[in-house]
Amino acid sequence: MSDEISRLSMKEIRIGRYIMVDNIPCKVVEIETSSPGKHGSAKMRITAIGIFDGQKKTLLKPSSSDVEVPVISKHKSQVVSITDKIAQLMDLETYEVYELAIPEDLQGKVKQGNEVEVIEATGRKLMSKIIGESK
Repeated sequence: MSDEISRLSMKEIRIGRYIMVDNIPCKVVEIETSSPGKHGSAKMRITAIGIFDGQKKTLLKPSSSDVEVPVISKHKSQVVSITDKIAQLMDLETYEVYELAIPEDLQGKVKQGNEVEVIEATGRKLMSKIIGESK
């Protein structure tokens, strides 16, 4: 199931991984670590970008604590039709038909018959890139 969330130690987080910040799945873009003080543990400041909204988020926690990590699933879908900025897609494994908004960076590039990659996390879906051209 795609809305599962697991836990991972802060020390194991790397750039490019996904974490939950304010209950929003985000991709880590920067990590800063402070040295431990006389009476405290090292702190980590993680800067991440929201997958679905593109907003910058910051998480500050001790390096010994845990962080929630969303389970991300990626699958292929085919574009059945396009209406304005909405694409009707068919999942190529389950044949489920659903609609998604076309992201700004893909508008004008997505055509009927294209195969696209769809990212799903916490019950939400996002069209991420074009992976095939129709012939």
